[in-house]
Amino acid sequence: MTGVPRIAVLALQGGVAEHVEMLRELGAEPVPVRSAAALSSGPWHGVVLPGGESSTMDRLLRRFRMRDPLAELITSGVPVLATCAGLILLAERIEDPAPGQTSLGVLPVTVRRNAFGRQVDSSREEVSTAFGKVDAAFIRAPEVTAVGGDVRVIARRGSSPQGAGAVVAVATDQVIGMSFHPELTHDLTLHSEFVRRAHRQRHA
Repeated sequence: MTGVPRIAVLALQGGVAEHVEMLRELGAEPVPVRSAAALSSGPWHGVVLPGGESSTMDRLLRRFRMRDPLAELITSGVPVLATCAGLILLAERIEDPAPGQTSLGVLPVTVRRNAFGRQVDSSREEVSTAFGKVDAAFIRAPEVTAVGGDVRVIARRGSSPQGAGAVVAVATDQVIGMSFHPELTHDLTLHSEFVRRAHRQRHA
């Protein structure tokens, strides 16, 4: 495809196909990446870090020598969309890491894994975000317990972004990170904002 933003979708583990489908629907060119060589095949105009199991993703990134190239791509300034485990990967600090678990440490937030219960506690809810209402699935979702730098809270569970609920989505001018899964409900709200940012990156 030509004339559209090219998006690297981390595809080591977790929910990849839904993100790919939605990005195509929005007119982007998603490319699943599973190796350091694939990451080096830019240019990229955005990166998606999907949900899944964050400690497994961390181990695979290190095993396949993708951790540093991925961190470098993100710190270069390309737009990033991260869901659930992807948000944990971005975080500077994980309150309750699995044994040996690390993160990319590129977003100044602290997260707590599995903050809303186990798999059996999964739910589907409407979440009010700074970019509009989102039909969201919560599955072993993390909570953002602290933010720093230029990170903005854009959604709280059961409340408005300015309310008192648990923080479940954050953003900067580069990153949109959320605890929940809009890709599982096929809600395009946040993906649309991400693709708009990717278009700007392509034309920068």
